Amino acid sequence: MTTFTPVLRAEALKVLSLRSLCGTLLAVFAVTTAFSALAGNSGTSEPGFDPLFTALSGVWPGQIAAIAYGALAVSSEYRGNGIRLSLAAVPRRGRWFAAKLVVVAAPVLAVGLLTACAALVAARAGLGAAADGLTAGEQARGVVGCGIYLTLMALFAAGLTALFRSGTATLSTVVPFILVVAFVIGDAAGGATDFLPDQAGQVALHQTHDGPLGPWTGLAVTALWAAAAVLAGAWRLHRRDA
Repeated sequence: MTTFTPVLRAEALKVLSLRSLCGTLLAVFAVTTAFSALAGNSGTSEPGFDPLFTALSGVWPGQIAAIAYGALAVSSEYRGNGIRLSLAAVPRRGRWFAAKLVVVAAPVLAVGLLTACAALVAARAGLGAAADGLTAGEQARGVVGCGIYLTLMALFAAGLTALFRSGTATLSTVVPFILVVAFVIGDAAGGATDFLPDQAGQVALHQTHDGPLGPWTGLAVTALWAAAAVLAGAWRLHRRDA
């Protein structure tokens, strides 16, 4: 019987052997840090200025790379019917999918935490005295929340990719969704947009927030979206022959 550790090791080796996956993790760090540094050097005179969100605002474009990582990690299995080989080696599909999700979540969490720290330091250098009001607790919560948020978005993409059996379909759905939908339907939907996966999870990146969700409840909502996508992907994996 195939145990979990060898399966996990095999999936980790797949990630390390694909330059595109390593490249997306590097992009998470580079894009997020660069945009946060730029935001930190911009003006701070806007009403309602939030120094924590400004310092971590690079997550907004950087999350696209995290989503791409989750999608590519799963979609690589469907190229050239590689999924057949994977499931031949690991007949228990749930075990294989669990290992795949671990190699999606663990690197993104590690990179996300490192990225949040770097983004915060880079942005604070530009913000100067404008960020003096941030407490150590708020900054720690922002860093941890950022890492968890990026991880959940990567898992959300991984689950949808297993459902769609296509990374292209996932990216074509999720990226416009998080970049456009909240802004297009925001006024018409009222407070409903607060419960979208990106809007809910990003509450943790704010110093203060007046909406219905707090930092951890917002991340819990994003986790529910990710769990729903993962369960849908697992259902598709079990129902459809590879």
